[in-house]
Amino acid sequence: MTVERSPAIPLGILSVALLVWTASVTWNLTSENSRLQAAKTSQETLVQNSQKLRASLDALASETAKLAAQGNASARFLVDELRKRGITINPNPPAGK
Repeated sequence: MTVERSPAIPLGILSVALLVWTASVTWNLTSENSRLQAAKTSQETLVQNSQKLRASLDALASETAKLAAQGNASARFLVDELRKRGITINPNPPAGK
């Protein structure tokens, strides 16, 4: 006496498990994406402020380098000390920044 079993029940269980797993992963990825977008949005102001500070520091360094080139002793000393520490000053920074 042989009993034929249908593969429908195991395949049904496997299909439901796969569907639940896929839905769970999708939910997790969607919520993680939302958190990442919120973090990016919260940091946008900080990035803009740092870009403004960088532009003002570049302008200050450029003006100091120009003064040093014109012979100002204090500016020359400052540029030399910065150069010793590995900081170079571009006297003509790009206008787009």
